[in-house]
Amino acid sequence: MKIGLETESYHLQFISGRMDVFQFIRKTAELGLDGVMLNINPWPGLPGWGVLESFDPEYLAEVRNEIRKYGFFAEIDTRGTDPEHLTQVIEAAHQLGADVVRTYACMGVYDPDTLRIAPQDIKQLVPLLKKYRIRLAVENHEEEIADEVIQIIKEVNSPWVGAHCDIGNSMMAWEDPVEAVRKLAPYAFTTHFKDHIIIHDGEDYQVCGVPVGAGNIDTEECFKILVEQSTLTWINVEMCFPYAVSFKRKPGTGGIFQVGEGAFKVEQPPYELNRIKPLDYYYPPAELLETMIEDQAKGVEQSVKYTLALRDKYCR
Repeated sequence: MKIGLETESYHLQFISGRMDVFQFIRKTAELGLDGVMLNINPWPGLPGWGVLESFDPEYLAEVRNEIRKYGFFAEIDTRGTDPEHLTQVIEAAHQLGADVVRTYACMGVYDPDTLRIAPQDIKQLVPLLKKYRIRLAVENHEEEIADEVIQIIKEVNSPWVGAHCDIGNSMMAWEDPVEAVRKLAPYAFTTHFKDHIIIHDGEDYQVCGVPVGAGNIDTEECFKILVEQSTLTWINVEMCFPYAVSFKRKPGTGGIFQVGEGAFKVEQPPYELNRIKPLDYYYPPAELLETMIEDQAKGVEQSVKYTLALRDKYCR
């Protein structure tokens, strides 16, 4: 089993201009990993396509060559099901040599109409996916429970369309992470391997990212399920710390009705509330940026070490 790294793991360095995609690729190699997942969702106020400066063919060729220099696999992270947008992304993925494109239907807010039309949108892309031998992976992205993702896949009914199994996002929809992984594993083309806790921000409960292995998700069981019940040949670490987000669905949507036990056990926030509110972690104030960049870098190293140890235990 190969292990890759998602660019979100260093999002603070990207948005502060301290890391570009080439530095990220080299850093991934230094960590002893096997591939990269490049998130191209734009950041507010910043130019380009997320971690990519553009879709210019010459630029994409430079990125592809850097990826190939290390013998890495490559994937693209995008969002939405608009056929025109996804066509552009799939073309770019082909130029990069990426094997998988991740997307998701609902963007920030649960919308049943968006889920309803998603299969129709995606069906239009199947010929292009087949042409380039690229697979499209639909993610359980905070708003959707596993069954809703599986329903989209079944309606499209193509070997080129499967699931992106994010082992933490199910919590935002009140779904047990292990149960979500167990459902999605047979359909999985790719993953985000992460960890979460529940915190209280003084007003409400939030789902909070932490280094992999430091939270309350049974990440070892999730890894084992992915190894034994999927056809995956690699797993991507997405270290989502510092990050916190509100629940996106009503309690009970995914079978969990309240916080307090298992993955939903309530813990102390990683930073004092009088210094920063959890929902501000992703774009922290200038006075905390250096500290949080350092904490994020340490979190990546911790997450990689933990995940590689799981690979040693279950794949060798």
